[in-house]
Amino acid sequence: MSVDVLTFGCRLNAFESEVIAREAERAGLSDTVVINSCAVTNEAVAQARQSIRRLKRERPDVRIVVTGCAAQTQAEMFAEMAEVDRVVGNDEKMRGEAWRDARTALDRGFGIEASEKIAVADIMAAKEMAPHLLDGFKAGLPRVFVQVQNGCDHRCTFCIIPYGRGNSRSVPMGAVVDQVRALVERGHAEIVLTGVDLTSYGADLPGAPKLGQLTKQILRHVPELKRLRISSIDSIEADRDLLDVIAGDERLMPHLHLSLQSGDDLILKRMKRRHSRQDAIEFCAQVRRLRPDITFGADIIAGFPTETEDMFARSQDLVDECDLTFLHVFPYSKRPGTPAARMPQVAGGEIKTRAKRLRATGEAALQRRLTSEIGSTRQVLIESATQGRTEHFLPVAISDETSGAVMPLAIKGHDGARLTV
Repeated sequence: MSVDVLTFGCRLNAFESEVIAREAERAGLSDTVVINSCAVTNEAVAQARQSIRRLKRERPDVRIVVTGCAAQTQAEMFAEMAEVDRVVGNDEKMRGEAWRDARTALDRGFGIEASEKIAVADIMAAKEMAPHLLDGFKAGLPRVFVQVQNGCDHRCTFCIIPYGRGNSRSVPMGAVVDQVRALVERGHAEIVLTGVDLTSYGADLPGAPKLGQLTKQILRHVPELKRLRISSIDSIEADRDLLDVIAGDERLMPHLHLSLQSGDDLILKRMKRRHSRQDAIEFCAQVRRLRPDITFGADIIAGFPTETEDMFARSQDLVDECDLTFLHVFPYSKRPGTPAARMPQVAGGEIKTRAKRLRATGEAALQRRLTSEIGSTRQVLIESATQGRTEHFLPVAISDETSGAVMPLAIKGHDGARLTV
């Protein structure tokens, strides 16, 4: 065994884990497991700690390195764990020299002081973002991610991620286009653009290009690309070019995941979000006029501090008013150091109850959408021998098809979780 990477959290972490594996192996690390952690909730941090302890019990001779958002925000905590040999910062993890330094430190042997384990710099000092052209994706893998942005300039009152990721920074458009072209030449059918705050793309680049301009450049200069997909966006920052692409290019998939967080205006203000409930409803209606078959997903937090039952009900109602299909429900998690942690808290049991109710609302919406697909013909990206995805990211149960192909398939039913053909 050389290097294994265990990934927690978001799609961006999944991409970055590929870079970590490449750079750590190039540095000559061996018998090492890297934990690429998430800090979005207390539960995510706890899961990383539990995995570290379990891993050391099962593989006592392995060396453990922790990186990611939780390592950036709580480096000392991880360094004090006897099972952990090295803590690498969130910016450093993308750099080869950090992994060469890690190898040197690990080769010194065990027993070093906790403070000596830490290689974490001030993330707020990170000003640039280098492109990472991956040659490590398995050739022909149907869907791959391209990181175009990192960090966040906003300070939502519940969120600790800016302190784990730093301020917003972007990959230049030319480098992104080159990476997409290279991935398409290797046989990847679908590219997903990903970042921490994707719709802030370009503000730090010369000329301040926006996400819409980037998508236009990709589609114009890589005509062989079959499918382009965008990960989570902040609807209030969606620019005119992005709306034009949604309306005018079928290679941009008709599926958007929105960072909505709540359906109540007062809670949105206390969250320090920049949109209102009506903004969200009007955005979804506008995009649906441009692309009638669009599918929306959304992040919504249940049990934010001061949320009453009536406020929560407005979040539930938003599922129907925005016609959401995919719901990612977060039970509110109190993150030390955030303004929301100092607000009057909703009881933990009530948070869990509301999250359960909201998930049930989302599941009902998904079932309605699955049923509505019966009788349609969809262009399905074949992900494996048993599953594909429609343009709208709906899963399809299949058999004996060629991975990586995009095929028209008639939808005959669903099994409650996947469409069937």
